[in-house]
Amino acid sequence: MPSNPRMLFFFITKQHRYLLTTTLLRAASSSSSCLSAVAGGSGLELYLRRARLIDSLRLRLLSHDPSAPFPLPSSPIILDSFVAARAIRAAPSPDSAACLFRSLLSLLPPFSHAPHPSVTHSLAKRLSLSRRLPDLFSLLADFRFSHLDRLRLLSTAGDVPSALEAFSCLRSSSSSPDNSRRRRRRCGRHPTHPCTESYNLILGLHASAGDHSSAVATFSQMITDGACPNSRTYTAIIDHLLQANKIDSAMEVFHLLPSMRLRHTIKQYDVLAVALSSSSRFGDLLRLIKEMNSDGILPGRAMLAAIAKIRDAGFINETNEFAHELSPDQRIGYAVDCDEEDESQSEEDESDQREEEKDDGHLQLKPWIDPAALARSLEGWNPTDVAALESADFVWTSRLVCKLLRSFRTTKTAWEFFCWVAYQPGGFLHDRHTVSRMISLLARHGRIDLVDRLLSKLQSERILLPFSTVRLVIDFYGLSKKADAAITIYRRAASICGPLSPLNLMLLSSSLLRTMTKCGRSQDAMNLLEEMMREGILLDTQTFSGLMEHFAGKGDLKSVRRLFAVARQCVLEPDAFMYRVLIRAYCKHDSPANALRMFDEMRSSGWLPDGRTKGILVKSLWKEGRLREAATVEESCEREAELPASLPGHVWTVSAADFDRVCSVYSGCFSRAGGERRCAEGV
Repeated sequence: MPSNPRMLFFFITKQHRYLLTTTLLRAASSSSSCLSAVAGGSGLELYLRRARLIDSLRLRLLSHDPSAPFPLPSSPIILDSFVAARAIRAAPSPDSAACLFRSLLSLLPPFSHAPHPSVTHSLAKRLSLSRRLPDLFSLLADFRFSHLDRLRLLSTAGDVPSALEAFSCLRSSSSSPDNSRRRRRRCGRHPTHPCTESYNLILGLHASAGDHSSAVATFSQMITDGACPNSRTYTAIIDHLLQANKIDSAMEVFHLLPSMRLRHTIKQYDVLAVALSSSSRFGDLLRLIKEMNSDGILPGRAMLAAIAKIRDAGFINETNEFAHELSPDQRIGYAVDCDEEDESQSEEDESDQREEEKDDGHLQLKPWIDPAALARSLEGWNPTDVAALESADFVWTSRLVCKLLRSFRTTKTAWEFFCWVAYQPGGFLHDRHTVSRMISLLARHGRIDLVDRLLSKLQSERILLPFSTVRLVIDFYGLSKKADAAITIYRRAASICGPLSPLNLMLLSSSLLRTMTKCGRSQDAMNLLEEMMREGILLDTQTFSGLMEHFAGKGDLKSVRRLFAVARQCVLEPDAFMYRVLIRAYCKHDSPANALRMFDEMRSSGWLPDGRTKGILVKSLWKEGRLREAATVEESCEREAELPASLPGHVWTVSAADFDRVCSVYSGCFSRAGGERRCAEGV
């Protein structure tokens, strides 16, 4: 047995580890009613008891020697997986987390259910964050983790070879026949590549290691494979560019995101704010702050530090609205637990989890809180829970209220809480952030009456919503099939969020047209398109691709041809993805001659079809007896080294030209010549 306390946990027998993840874990989920009864009945009371126990464990672990057994409290809910997992995540150090784990083992009788992953995942995350690779490898060997979980843990630990091996396993499993059939049934496509998050992890790992060419190659491979980059992808790219002191290039990528229908994130604003303030580019920082305010995003810690620095430089009036954020209420102090699947929440925490010290020398930890669990405990909004919530003396802030609103499962409970919290003592007032969150939730569930009430209230108080909220409302009305309400919001947009820039007007128009197609209002979509053309609103390629795909699905080839002609009139060059939509539409509706004409036009424009589109065209030509034309298509494609597995671009969101611009900026920064080059084949 080693003397090092870090290794003590890993000499526990596999049998005991199995017993731990068995009892902790399934016991709570299978007997939640029993735990609720022990805790006193209501869901909120159970949550509060759990929170107090977690706080007690955190405080005791802080002063406990990890090499000695940890005495556990005599509470029945210590065996609750919720308490165990979150106590390990909130433990002061990885040593204390392992110490708590060992002590929990001593309470457990033999059990025979399948292990629950929550506790082992919590401990694995602590080990990966502290980069304790030997301990992490031991845990990964003894417990079952998915390929993606293994990749996430190894990437966080900074182990490049092991992470690449995990990525290779994930790639192999994604292309296996059984897995491909499952994913095809789920999403209706033929995915043969890993999920987007796996590429993000590898890209970020290469960037952190300073391997610029591998990071760029990962992004290139991601596009070539047909994976769709998301906000985290571009966060990793922006962070990589800033690490290489390429601030202008990072800003260029950042400003391309709205046209690709991607929202800016707190992390992106934070890393850019650090770079701009460090280089004393205060003019650019002020513009970034203004853009963040327009996006309706609350500043993270790094952004607040940058705002404090710019105020010290004399920019007081320009940043007055953030003065209260820089001098927070001293009553506020929570150690906020965030979901492991939503790392972005940790950037919005009210405070960190460091201990405070009282005047008498006694340690005092900031109280632990899990907004998502708190919201779930309030579902139903019964009088008992409301009374307990009032007596709990929470200090309500915009950040905390927004977190709860995001976590409620029903609109009714969210609305009840939204109204209740406005009348609580302590000085809390709803602002544009909390109202935006509530309006988005109501729109998603089609509560037009409540959305209109809030908008009227905002208009009477002359408060403008962020543009992103207005666009989100229109998008959500597409999900709830409220086409007329979406049109009303579109026409009132300038009065709701202020004057619209040409880019924002285009994005809002594209969202409205997409909502019309989701609601089955095809003719209204065409009428609105004509109206937008008359008003001089220039739509982008992906909007026309989305409309064409919609009408092709309806079998309306006349409208498809009309849209293609309108796109040409708007001086929009069709990309490979638009040609793919057209070729498949004509083949599906027995018009191989038009499909062949689109194929010839596509090839003359320098684009290659993907293998599946070429196969569909050849099959359609054979079916019509056009054997010579089918052979010509085959010969034309055989002259190329290899057809792309998929085409860059996605309907309604991003075009091949968007990928081309990002690739040119990203690869150009790290090429030997320093110039721009295309980094994705076919882009």
